[in-house]
Amino acid sequence: MKTNRRLFCISAFLLLLTFLAATSHAASIGKERIGLQLYSLRNQFDKDTPGTLDKVKAFGIQNVELAGTYKLTPEQFKIQLDARGLKAVSAHFPYERLRDDVEGIARDAKILGLKYVGCAWIPHGDPFDEKTCREAIAVFNRAGEALAKHGLKFFYHSHGYEFQPYQDGTLFDLLMKETNPKFVNFEMDVFWIVHPGQDPVKLLQKYGKRWQLMHVKGMKDGTPTGLLTGHTDVANDVAVGTGKIDYVPILRAAKKVGVKFYIIEDESPSSEEQIPQSLNYLKTVKW
Repeated sequence: MKTNRRLFCISAFLLLLTFLAATSHAASIGKERIGLQLYSLRNQFDKDTPGTLDKVKAFGIQNVELAGTYKLTPEQFKIQLDARGLKAVSAHFPYERLRDDVEGIARDAKILGLKYVGCAWIPHGDPFDEKTCREAIAVFNRAGEALAKHGLKFFYHSHGYEFQPYQDGTLFDLLMKETNPKFVNFEMDVFWIVHPGQDPVKLLQKYGKRWQLMHVKGMKDGTPTGLLTGHTDVANDVAVGTGKIDYVPILRAAKKVGVKFYIIEDESPSSEEQIPQSLNYLKTVKW
């Protein structure tokens, strides 16, 4: 009888461990790790900055990523954010300013309370080529090292055109290989990985902790892919969890490599309606 009871207890314990492992794996993204790229509401900001920030707060957003301060100084914009309990964790700055005025960027970033400073576009001809890529590598390495001295992390935001074939890989691989991992991180824009025909999961696995941030947006069914332009109709942005991108395996891989923030970006004319849908998906999806 004692042997049977002992076996029962052991079996029950093993079942409990299995259940706990399964439930811990089927997690959702915590609210504190979800953000919104404010460029999603650029047209609204152009008309009414305080009112648009009120909308962001009403969405239930806490973290934001910036792409400008909409006719306000960094000091003025920070006051507006603070008044609504919004925290700017990252921001995009122009390539030219990273090249020519990195100390000015560091000053603005500190005022805004940023942790990450990034670049979302490398000026280039068509197609993006090795010479331009190597110039950008030099700019990013210098900027990343300079920003690190201020306690800031630099990142580059993928945009699709970098996947031009190069040797046995792509120019994106060259960008990863030649930038210093101590000073240059990356933000995966899932849309702009799928658009040129790449696999987000494979790239997350390949480059691991280099990916610190992620832009999440849905892609409308029927959107052409396999293109290296870095351009598409903004109406092809749809709510996360709808359209042709299956986010569950992507989020699973992102969690495994340690992505820190999942930032909603929606450039479509329907962004105000779609942002709450994307936010709800990220809060509730299990993987």
